[in-house]
Amino acid sequence: MDYYGSYITKLIDELKKLPGVGGKLAQRIAFHIIQLPGERADALAESITNAKRNVRYCSVCCNLTDADPCAVCSNSGRNPNEIMVVEDPRDMAAYERTNEFKGLYHVLHGAISPMNGIGPNDLRIGALLKRLQNKPADEVIIATNPNVEGEATAMYLNKILKPLEIKVTRIAHGVPVGGDLEYVDEVTLLRALQGRREM
Repeated sequence: MDYYGSYITKLIDELKKLPGVGGKLAQRIAFHIIQLPGERADALAESITNAKRNVRYCSVCCNLTDADPCAVCSNSGRNPNEIMVVEDPRDMAAYERTNEFKGLYHVLHGAISPMNGIGPNDLRIGALLKRLQNKPADEVIIATNPNVEGEATAMYLNKILKPLEIKVTRIAHGVPVGGDLEYVDEVTLLRALQGRREM
């Protein structure tokens, strides 16, 4: 039923289509937007429109960017011989916040998931292969998530990259800092044990 009029109802319906936004949250956001001063609402609408119109994929790493190549790929201070493969632009941002990795990235925009109908051709794996054939790297670091889909993607990447005679490594997985061993699952504990290193 249309309790608030067609404009607010339409706004709520569109907000509900966003990931993680249910009916109640969509309603709260809609009312917040309606109560914004006109210039703030206009700025929000303009930022959404500008992002949609101007954000594209970097021609090198497939990250989201408004400049091509992106800021990371165009940075001459980065090591082009190390490429970290991540599932999502947010994963790349997480590694960048550490200020430790000085190589380049490649963003797959997902992980292999047969249950969800996502295969290798649905990801930016072809772009990675083309990139490595044009300009080989010394090492490809696979930094996919430690779940079933991430592991399947890592194994697939390892299989197709080995013939290129490139060193392929996988990030270590283990016990989170501040975690108690009794609450950590068995797979994580096993990975922590397998990924141990000398002190």
